[in-house]
Amino acid sequence: MKKLVFLILLCVLMLSANQAVSETIGADSSETFWNRFRTAIERHLRRPYVWGSSGLKSFDCSGFIWRAMKDSGVLIKRTTARKLYLSLPAVEQDKEYKPGNIVFFDDLKHCGIVSNERKFYHAGSSTGTTIESFDPYWRDKVIGFRAIHVPDISP
Repeated sequence: MKKLVFLILLCVLMLSANQAVSETIGADSSETFWNRFRTAIERHLRRPYVWGSSGLKSFDCSGFIWRAMKDSGVLIKRTTARKLYLSLPAVEQDKEYKPGNIVFFDDLKHCGIVSNERKFYHAGSSTGTTIESFDPYWRDKVIGFRAIHVPDISP
């Protein structure tokens, strides 16, 4: 009985310590996540495009996003760009180009990860995994943006 009480108290202390750390981090947690997400993305750059592939040596567009999310601690079902669009929450209009958002193109046939207002990461059929500019070609094909749930990952 004493062991059970001790374990319960220990769990309560651990949970309250985790909550205090999370509250201390606050807004920094999304920035911390973005740094981890970007590191995972950049680890997989310069790999060839292969339709239906999700790494580690080759990727298609949704496989590239799935792998980067998985490597960053975001567990989602491996799916197509269209289903990914339907499963993620919409982004507020003024926050579309926030780093880490998912951008969708060409009637939901292609997707990438926003780096900033000027660039995005993706797996292109002719370029492989790369960072690309939101030049007029790509901007004209944008269908929408979706957010990913930022997990509570403490540094």
